[in-house]
Amino acid sequence: MKVLFVEDEPVLLDEMETYFNSLDFVCEQAITFCQAEQKLRDYMYDVVVLDITLPDGSGIDLIEDIRRSNMETGILILSAKDSLQDKLKGLNLGADDYLTKPFYLEELNARVNAIYRRKTLKGAEQIAFDDFTMEPLSKSLFFKGSEVNLTRKEYDMLIYFVINKNRVVSKTSIVEHLWGDHFDQNDNFDTVYVHMKNLRKKLSSVSGKEYIKTVYGMGYKFTF
Repeated sequence: MKVLFVEDEPVLLDEMETYFNSLDFVCEQAITFCQAEQKLRDYMYDVVVLDITLPDGSGIDLIEDIRRSNMETGILILSAKDSLQDKLKGLNLGADDYLTKPFYLEELNARVNAIYRRKTLKGAEQIAFDDFTMEPLSKSLFFKGSEVNLTRKEYDMLIYFVINKNRVVSKTSIVEHLWGDHFDQNDNFDTVYVHMKNLRKKLSSVSGKEYIKTVYGMGYKFTF
């Protein structure tokens, strides 16, 4: 899952990023309204954790921009203000949830995951294709009830393909989704090929089918 943290408190920002990195999330950060606006313009995120009070603007004003560009992005508002008015305004503009500071990181994680399942996975506890079953909570893959051992990046790559089934996705979009904006494209394109090769091999070895097709000059397409 790819998350953008928009927060101007350095200590809290580092705590959130460290915690979610330890859970294998792809994390990016913005400490100002302008930085957040630029990142939201350039990249796609599964969930945005958004502080209301920023040094150069209000996080509330970013919600409409997010909704215009991608209705499927989850939005969780953070605020030190336990204000019903702020909460209602954010939710009415399209935010999915609201958390008041201070909070436990475990609660933030639970809410981020709930938003992701509700928005991106349409509330599914399991995702099935052919004889495969994916379990997002445990990040597990099964074929006819037997577990298929995937690395975390292979699992994240597979669920990205499943969510975007029948669409052509570019190597750049895969790299940005799985590694974020802190990457060297040449190195990570090589890494994409390695993960792609291994994922294809693991899927075909148990099913006898090829699910990931190369669309030459454009990228890859997942079909079943």
